[in-house]
Amino acid sequence: MRFQSIASGSSGNCIYAGSDNTHLLMDVGISRKRTNEALHGIGLDLKEIDGIFITHEHSDHISGLPVIAKYSSMPIYATRGTIDAIRRTPKGAAIDPDRFVCVRADEPVTVGDLRVDPMRISHDAAEPVGYRIYDGEKKACVCTDLGCYTDYTLQCLQDSDVLLIESNHDINMLQVGPYPYRLKQRILGDRGHLSNASSGQLLSRILNSHLKGIFLGHLSQENNLPELAFETVRVEIMFSESGYHPEDLPIQVARRSAPSALVEF
Repeated sequence: MRFQSIASGSSGNCIYAGSDNTHLLMDVGISRKRTNEALHGIGLDLKEIDGIFITHEHSDHISGLPVIAKYSSMPIYATRGTIDAIRRTPKGAAIDPDRFVCVRADEPVTVGDLRVDPMRISHDAAEPVGYRIYDGEKKACVCTDLGCYTDYTLQCLQDSDVLLIESNHDINMLQVGPYPYRLKQRILGDRGHLSNASSGQLLSRILNSHLKGIFLGHLSQENNLPELAFETVRVEIMFSESGYHPEDLPIQVARRSAPSALVEF
């Protein structure tokens, strides 16, 4: 199985997950050109993508979808709430409705030799989900845009080989920053975004000995710094009861404007 964060941040998100025979994208919140250039870097082309899985309808996750849909034919997978919300946007309304395939949380779908299992997340969108992608016993997870996590979240993410987890903001930077009060409260709320500290606490509870990659994703450009997210998560793990040492873990920050290294496992 192969996994790469193509772009991750409040300005655009796109993730690749695939096997030797099946190639998927999770969200397309960047341009068709950027997406295709990143795929060329790992020897692929958009024409070889077998499906796009959308987590939710916010623009940083779907802005590239209308153009990609116009010039390609792969199916678009999303929950019913997300599909309806996309179809209500001016550009989304132009996408052929037959292109959409409805998925439901905890009901896996098979694309080629990959199995994709949506999971519920808490976010202020119509019907948002994260995704667990399986290639046989191998498991990769994409879980961003959640204001809080529960035992259900932890259970879904257990035993992963690769994780892309939200580490959106530093609480202090957000609180003293320029955002209006209402937006700050939204981000800090249970349907907002995970802070660096919360991300580290979540990770501390799902670490395992066969992790090949941990990506800290969806960093806010205004309320976070890559080095701050990285160190905060490491400190949370260091002082947790997980038994793991952060220097022994494959933690990296998923970059906003460039692909991460390709993880093969």
